[in-house]
Amino acid sequence: MKHILSILSISAILFTSCKKDDTPAYNPNVKADLSVEFDNIAGSSDLQLNTGSYVNAAGETFSVSKLKYYVSNFVLTKTDGTIYTVPQNESYFLIDESDEDTHEPTLSIPEGEYKSISFVLGVDSLRSTKDISERTGVLDPTAAGGDMYWGWNSGYIFFKMEGTSPAAGMGGSFMYHIGGFGGYSSATLNNIKTITLDLTARGVPQVKSGKATNIHLMVDVLKMFNGPTNVSIAANSMVMFDPYSSTIANNYTAMFKHDHTEN
Repeated sequence: MKHILSILSISAILFTSCKKDDTPAYNPNVKADLSVEFDNIAGSSDLQLNTGSYVNAAGETFSVSKLKYYVSNFVLTKTDGTIYTVPQNESYFLIDESDEDTHEPTLSIPEGEYKSISFVLGVDSLRSTKDISERTGVLDPTAAGGDMYWGWNSGYIFFKMEGTSPAAGMGGSFMYHIGGFGGYSSATLNNIKTITLDLTARGVPQVKSGKATNIHLMVDVLKMFNGPTNVSIAANSMVMFDPYSSTIANNYTAMFKHDHTEN
């Protein structure tokens, strides 16, 4: 009987030891990389520029030739409730469907397990109004950000989608250039949107120095058309800096979904 108890005790100790070993020892004073992948899709299909054909809720067939959008101001919350805000100068990315190198931004954050992530779709008003010397990299309107900036309105285009559709005017083309941060020429047009995603259901990221951790997000462009207000290409084939842009911005907040985490 004592022999059996001894075996059980040893087994319990070994199980406990293994269990402890499976839990990473995090150091909140050490930073590690977390990549955030933006995987653009259209419904159940992968988004294919120029060649893909899709149908929106209005029954209109369309193809996409360009898709670009800014994500910025990342904030992550640990499972213990600790909040980490990525420094602003490290927190601006331009996702370009035509350039795979832009699809997976990497954040440097403290080690730990994170239950949620939030980010801005667009460029905040503070950065938009800073001196040009403080708007570098993807925000440089004379270089990488040139295609995403209205010189006539001194503001960034947060989201840009262009393509073709039999339903469109303008020779079969449509374009949606959505911006507006509540300043300059229109203080009432503010399309800055904050996206917050719960990471607990599809895998909590375990961020640890020396290991690769990835949050995989699906970005469904059909949600831009199919939302609280369905967007018809026939009725609105070109939307830029006008009040209807807010309808599109309200829709595209639902584009983002946490698909899985790779630890």
